[in-house]
Amino acid sequence: MRIIDLSSHIDASAYEADPVTHEVLTAAQGAEHMAEQLKARLGIEFDVSVLRDSEFLTLDRISLTSHTGTHVDAPSHYGSKTTYGNGIPRHIDEMPLEWFHNPGVKLDVRGHGTGVIGPEVLEKEFARIGYTPKPMDIVILDTGAAEHAGTQTYFTDYTGLDGPATNLLLDLGVKVIATDAFSLDAPFPDIVKRYLATKDESVLWPAHFAGRDREYCQIERLANLDALPDFGFTVVAFPVKIKGAGAGWTRAVALLDDQVSSES
Repeated sequence: MRIIDLSSHIDASAYEADPVTHEVLTAAQGAEHMAEQLKARLGIEFDVSVLRDSEFLTLDRISLTSHTGTHVDAPSHYGSKTTYGNGIPRHIDEMPLEWFHNPGVKLDVRGHGTGVIGPEVLEKEFARIGYTPKPMDIVILDTGAAEHAGTQTYFTDYTGLDGPATNLLLDLGVKVIATDAFSLDAPFPDIVKRYLATKDESVLWPAHFAGRDREYCQIERLANLDALPDFGFTVVAFPVKIKGAGAGWTRAVALLDDQVSSES
């Protein structure tokens, strides 16, 4: 069994639409910080020179959004109301973990440029690989966007799903749709330009807004998809349990049995 890392870095030095700040306290600074906190909170004096090299522990302070790096979008990310259930979308900490440990299917949708693809592209891929997603399969879209991660292009040039394509997967019983792109929808500039040109409201974030009517999750910003076969692997992508949040980071991986993969 091989474990393939499908996660992208959280990197403060890389380009981000919402910049990341990452402050590192060295082990020496950590010692001073610990001593200061002991005195301020508990009135205890502590001489850090008794520590080896006057060092304690390092400490990282990071400021970022829950949509930075590889993450899972919860139903509450798509809007405040739903037409299903009790009308209230669930947050990331409320989602069943069973959704995020399931067979994976990779669809090659590279080469379609910036914009959206429809159900006919997905159906062509089903035929090519000889496999149609089953209920609870995690469907991964390989758009080729990951090769631009860390650059401004990553946020402006990639392929998303239109509404019918999203609903095709949901009709098959899929609960988690994943992509290596910044979003399951087309880039913001592309969406807005097409709307202004057509006034067609159906072009406005159709993949995300589908989640207002049908409960499902998205995994965005995957990486290393070229290491995956078309199917015959398991995806594990448990989201971080952030109370009341619309998304949570995940260290997504694929579990691959090489013998099964070679037979597929």
